[in-house]
Amino acid sequence: MPADRRNPLIVQSDRTVFLEVDHPEFKEVRDRLMTFAELEKSPEHVHVYRITPLALWNAAAAGISADEIIEFLGTHGKYPLPPGLRKEIGDFIGRYGCLKLESRDGALELSSRRPEPLLELLHMSHLREHLAEGEIRERDGRAVVAVKPECRGRLKVDLIKIGYPVEDLAGYRQGARLEVNLRRELPGGRPFGLRPYQEDAVAAFWAGGGAKGGSGVIVLPCGAGKTVVGIGVLERAQAQALILSSNVTALRQWRRELLEKTFVEEGWIGEYSGELKEIRPITLTTYQMLTYRRSRTGEFLHFKLFTARDWGLIIYDEVHLLPAPVFRMTAEIQATRRLGLTATLVREDGREDEVFSLIGPRKFDMPWRSLESQGWIAGAKCVEIRVEMEPELARRYAVADNRGKFRIASENKEKLAVVKQLVARHVGDRVLIIGQYLDQLKAIRRELGAPIITGKTPNGEREALYGRFREGEIPVLIVSKVGNFAVDLPDANVAIQISGTFGSRQEEAQRLGRILRPKSDGGPAVFYSIVSRGTRDQDFAEKRQLFLTEQGYTYRIEDYPAPAARMGYEEPMERAS
Repeated sequence: MPADRRNPLIVQSDRTVFLEVDHPEFKEVRDRLMTFAELEKSPEHVHVYRITPLALWNAAAAGISADEIIEFLGTHGKYPLPPGLRKEIGDFIGRYGCLKLESRDGALELSSRRPEPLLELLHMSHLREHLAEGEIRERDGRAVVAVKPECRGRLKVDLIKIGYPVEDLAGYRQGARLEVNLRRELPGGRPFGLRPYQEDAVAAFWAGGGAKGGSGVIVLPCGAGKTVVGIGVLERAQAQALILSSNVTALRQWRRELLEKTFVEEGWIGEYSGELKEIRPITLTTYQMLTYRRSRTGEFLHFKLFTARDWGLIIYDEVHLLPAPVFRMTAEIQATRRLGLTATLVREDGREDEVFSLIGPRKFDMPWRSLESQGWIAGAKCVEIRVEMEPELARRYAVADNRGKFRIASENKEKLAVVKQLVARHVGDRVLIIGQYLDQLKAIRRELGAPIITGKTPNGEREALYGRFREGEIPVLIVSKVGNFAVDLPDANVAIQISGTFGSRQEEAQRLGRILRPKSDGGPAVFYSIVSRGTRDQDFAEKRQLFLTEQGYTYRIEDYPAPAARMGYEEPMERAS
């Protein structure tokens, strides 16, 4: 189809893509664009995407061809596609699968359609040390070189850094057998089964049990049942498993889900934490536990978990949180099937390529708003409320360094008045107040009398407070960063974010996710973010919102005080005297 000025896209030769927000095809084009491009900016009328190599490699791993991408851009572009961009897209897509890792006669081989990439590899000393031999052979029309089996992971990471994403077809060992069967009925009589998209996610990861399956990442929003997907994969594997999560609360949630939704006996599930040291056929532990050492230069005392049993599957919950030491250990265990679960693959340290290489490519991703439209997650309204700073605080802000500016603006005491009014207007709702700074959270506790959970709250007390919140005994709960991840609070329907971690997009996604589980009354959730106007707090808020904007959420910007009609309140917010 020829270019048409009425189309929604402008595609430029530097791989930048502009998408008109007000175009009638916006949603359809955005959802397709997400499969091979990354959102960089989201001003009101035009969203800015970039076609990155990693996004194209994820698309290639999902079976999307260069021709499909080029045709889509050409069909929806206002102007003809730049000729150079056609070639770039073809080159990048073609690089995935150019190099393949395969197992032949018990040996590990790296092969290429043509010898040049392997010749380049042989001339780089840090890559050559991963090879078992120093010469290139020919097998079945492909150039081949032998690889040391223990270097399988490190080689993949080193190669992606120079632009060669490896397709790993070397396969995986079965691991020690463990019978895992899903229940068809939950305790209490409710029917249970995987939802259609959960079945699709499991099938995409497993890929029939062949070499193309068994490693990769599944991306689903909080509340969409990532844990159930993990359990579905475990049923396919029928093998012993190590499950890594972000905190003790999360791993105990895994235990509850396993006992509720499978016939796995309680004695088969072990918790390896600061409180218990159980290694069982299904062992649950945390990233913090794995990376514990007595000194900065000491050994990681609990890495033995990776080899404590003949695991058939390792599940990395909240895979975007993987700490560097776990990356390194994961590089050593590439013969074990690996599943990453996350609400967003965004990493603020830029190590998404290592997740791609060591855990695997993105195998399944579904737009959040698609799940919302089908009723699997709650609808959500996002509101950013901007407050002023008092003159004295503004003066302190003006002379502070950049880091100081961010903290001063984040802890602006004017935010407290907004929180109090929001809580007063949401009587009868389950309200989470989430923040970064403990002094700020404690000040809110003094004002509201609501309980608080921080990193120092003992696990027993933490779980008791979450339980009372679930039951409705506590209508308002204050949480620090520990509330970002893997906390099952199905009836929470209001979140008030008062401060965050700089421009962390994944944190924004996780925090919205706390309130996305479907509500018993079918009502929408509300996510408030309170920021200081015209400050670094506001600048970082715009960065934080990028991922959710890409998913189709819009942030309504309101001033404090704001007119009641626009915010849906019964009365306007009033500025504290």
